[in-house]
Amino acid sequence: MSNTPRKFPKRFLTTTAIAGVAAALLATGVPAPISNAFADAVRVEAPQAPSFADVVAAVSPAVVSVRVQAETQPVSNDGPFSFDFNGRGFDDLPDDHPMKKFFDQFSRGFGDKRGHDDRRAERDRRGPDSKRHGRVRPVSQGSGFFISEDGYLVTNNHVVEDGSAFTVIMDDGTELDAKLVGRDSRTDLALLKVEEARKFVYVDFADDSKVRVGDWVVAVGNPFGLGGSVTAGIVSARGRDIGAGPYDDFIQVDAAVNRGNSGGPTFNLNGEVIGINTAIFSPSGGNVGIAFAIPASTARTVIADLMKNGSVERGWLGVQIQPVTADIAESLGLSGENGAIVAEPQKDTPAEKAGIKAGDVVTAVNSDTVKGPRELAKMIAGFDPGEKVDITVWRNGKSETIKVELGALPTETAAVSQDGEQAPSTPQAEDTLDSFGLTVVPAETGDGLVITAVEPDSAADERGLRAGDVIIAVNNQDVKNAADVVSIIDNAAKDGRKAALFQVENDNRSRFVALPIDQG
Repeated sequence: MSNTPRKFPKRFLTTTAIAGVAAALLATGVPAPISNAFADAVRVEAPQAPSFADVVAAVSPAVVSVRVQAETQPVSNDGPFSFDFNGRGFDDLPDDHPMKKFFDQFSRGFGDKRGHDDRRAERDRRGPDSKRHGRVRPVSQGSGFFISEDGYLVTNNHVVEDGSAFTVIMDDGTELDAKLVGRDSRTDLALLKVEEARKFVYVDFADDSKVRVGDWVVAVGNPFGLGGSVTAGIVSARGRDIGAGPYDDFIQVDAAVNRGNSGGPTFNLNGEVIGINTAIFSPSGGNVGIAFAIPASTARTVIADLMKNGSVERGWLGVQIQPVTADIAESLGLSGENGAIVAEPQKDTPAEKAGIKAGDVVTAVNSDTVKGPRELAKMIAGFDPGEKVDITVWRNGKSETIKVELGALPTETAAVSQDGEQAPSTPQAEDTLDSFGLTVVPAETGDGLVITAVEPDSAADERGLRAGDVIIAVNNQDVKNAADVVSIIDNAAKDGRKAALFQVENDNRSRFVALPIDQG
């Protein structure tokens, strides 16, 4: 038998195929119209991202808007942009300070460009009750939060300062009157109390020592008067000093904080308050992700005092202090730059009575190391008036301990006199201290040397000495003429010192400047 496949004519194959199709149609019937099949919508199973919804739901009832009415001027421009830390605000900062530039730009770019419609809208928002005795009662708005179920709530001092009436608006829109219990301008904190027969939802302060840079945070507040708003971010930095006051120790966050967020809380993911929003940095006038919050540890202590006494009592040493630079440390024989050098003990203060002198470097308080002026101020403020503390100072090349009974920090520090003596016109011959780029003349009082000229780009010029400054002492030794200075410098050079410490006075304020000896 042959294995070759059989071959059929093409015509036969075609006929057979047609017949097969016809048979199939007869067996099954005519098919229905055919529909196009569509693919499912795109859906991606994304990794589970952290949600703040649970935190927000829990804490929102405790966060309120604070409305403040005043008889005359608006309070604090409605937001986290102005301060009164013992009468010292951002206007007192150097002209080239970034925060000073921001406030100048903000006042020009935001506050002065409102049109007629904006001002009319603001009047409409204030309503018919905003007039009293023929004057409009300006309205300020900020934020706050309850810290007890019986109605105590925290906000910023600059929100309520000079206010005559206070209203808190709950997250459900309920408006309640509040009274001012106390405020503290030095830390920009204030305490209000709502008298209402109910139990309020409240929040607690966190242990901010456990807050780390990079932790998630949630800010809740009343930006631009919009009511409860939530933003999120991370802790950007800790221990920020923005020149607002002697106790600066801000937590920096990048959560969006704007006008009206002042006094509002920043939470961790446990719903605890790590800080109170109080300032932002913004060259453009809007949020750029740099906000500053008062740490919970500071707020906890201050608020406890306000709740108990209506004011804050702090220990007081009574000294003018400045940082210890590398040059100052070298001139005094100190091994490091820690500590705070006493520029001048103020008259009739605990420091003066205990024997603390200009030129002393405070290195420890009760054996706790002092890193710098800010740490010293916080340490002393943490004691009660009347407490006795051991102040360790570096004096004449060795360490000494002085016992001081602290006083009470005055409510308002007296303003420093600006009537400083002018460089006198004197017939005495001028002397030059070529190694430092200074020209000096004995002071008319017989004590110290008046600087009459400073050579540009000299060591003295680079360190801020100016004509009119009075050199009181060099290396803690009084000087009356240029020869005294030369003698002291020669002795310091023989001892191997590379810098000399000049005590300089101007405008009734004393400071220390270290000038390198090896530049002469």
